[in-house]
Amino acid sequence: MSQSNASLSTGTQIQLSSSPKKPWGAAQGQIREIAKGILADDGSLATAPECGWDWRISVASIEKAGDFTPYDGCERTLTVIAGELLELTVDDASQALEIYRPFKFPGAAATSAALPTGEILALNLITRNGKVRGNVRIVELSKKREQHLFGSQFGVLLQGKASVLRENSESALELRDTVIGGEEDSPRISGRGFMAVISLDLTDE
Repeated sequence: MSQSNASLSTGTQIQLSSSPKKPWGAAQGQIREIAKGILADDGSLATAPECGWDWRISVASIEKAGDFTPYDGCERTLTVIAGELLELTVDDASQALEIYRPFKFPGAAATSAALPTGEILALNLITRNGKVRGNVRIVELSKKREQHLFGSQFGVLLQGKASVLRENSESALELRDTVIGGEEDSPRISGRGFMAVISLDLTDE
């Protein structure tokens, strides 16, 4: 079991480097999985079998232009986290994605990527329709105002330096590593830089 699914408990820190790189597409880049699972009936995070997940978070490099792998019955949110610009064509509609601007689109859509300014690195959230809704927002960290991470939330450090504060502990959060939120003794993030806050919710369907 990889570290990404070893624990989904409050305050767990997931090192991106602990997840092995795997090729995706037609050798278009490498992907590292951060975590995947389901949401229990009470909205809490739970692990799932390899192919039984309802949400998945990963970081992938896009090194060559080409088509994306389709995910039928899912919704995708892609955020450029390193590099300048990614051009996506989604069902014949072109979209230019700049760094730190999350973009949501249907997983089943015919999607291809172009790299006008070179390789990029992307944070990817995939959620299963009818099961889970996902949202990604980019926040600027401040030592004066801590960023709380609550239940079914993940914080991924994209830039800068940060510490994870809990009632009786403080630990460093390294670049592109992830911390899991929670309702009791929720982690508080203090530092300078930018963080992606990923929120998951059960659908009403």
